[in-house]
Amino acid sequence: MGSLVVLGVFVADTSFRASRMPKMGETIFGDSFALGPGGKGSNQAVAAGKLGADVSIISCLGDDDFGQMALQTWQDANVKPVIIQTKNAYTGAAFIFVDAKSGDNAIIVSPGVAAEITPSIITENHALIASADVFITQLEQPIDAAYAGLKLAREHGNITILNPAPAAELPEDIFALCDYLTPNETETEAITGFPVRTEKDAEIAAEALAKKGVKTPIITMGEQGAYLYGHGMVPAINAGPVVETTGAGDAFNGALATALAEGKSPLAAVRFGCATAALSVTRPGTAPAMPSREEVEQLLG
Repeated sequence: MGSLVVLGVFVADTSFRASRMPKMGETIFGDSFALGPGGKGSNQAVAAGKLGADVSIISCLGDDDFGQMALQTWQDANVKPVIIQTKNAYTGAAFIFVDAKSGDNAIIVSPGVAAEITPSIITENHALIASADVFITQLEQPIDAAYAGLKLAREHGNITILNPAPAAELPEDIFALCDYLTPNETETEAITGFPVRTEKDAEIAAEALAKKGVKTPIITMGEQGAYLYGHGMVPAINAGPVVETTGAGDAFNGALATALAEGKSPLAAVRFGCATAALSVTRPGTAPAMPSREEVEQLLG
């Protein structure tokens, strides 16, 4: 069993389900509301922890109720917190609109104290990152911290994964630090300028990412599956009716990192990620929707 380190953000998800988004100045009735743990980095760490990975998360929390929610969430998922906790800023929160008919979502994130994560937190955790088999990060914390983490992990020969979400302008030299880059269709277009709707589109965009320096681009494409550079499309798996897609990308990334830390091939790791994501969308929520190892292995047969 390998080890992995996640640099990322925890936010409390406030999830509203309704038939449509309200217009500006309009109030509508929703179908349901839920408060729960979220944040891309935290979700990915929870996904990995529930799959049995030896996983640590580096982050910042406020000394408040949402911060306590984060610590409890990580404890329940066997995730080891490596955090700075402060009374001077709040733990992040997210507004999530879920379309009641399709399960699709739109999100606003306020990262709170996690917006103050700097490269110094990487320096402080040099030994932990250097000893890990896999380092994975996203873009909800400042990019310079993500860059520093990827650079340190690469210097020590560890597998590096950047999930470039939410979409943001990236320094060109960050791509060469990535063994794996895992954008979805929207993020891929933001980075490459190429729209991604079909497998051929994904092939063209993945080639562009490889030319930027990424060793193995992986483009996640929702219900179509994931495009693995050098292989082609890995089909999505049907695990049942879709309830909510909010945490699917995080489920995929946490599972991918887990499988790679265990020494699985890129193809096997992507299939493992697709199965984990497939199960996550059959239940509501983000972190609470992450499946167990037994469930994933049963789905894969």
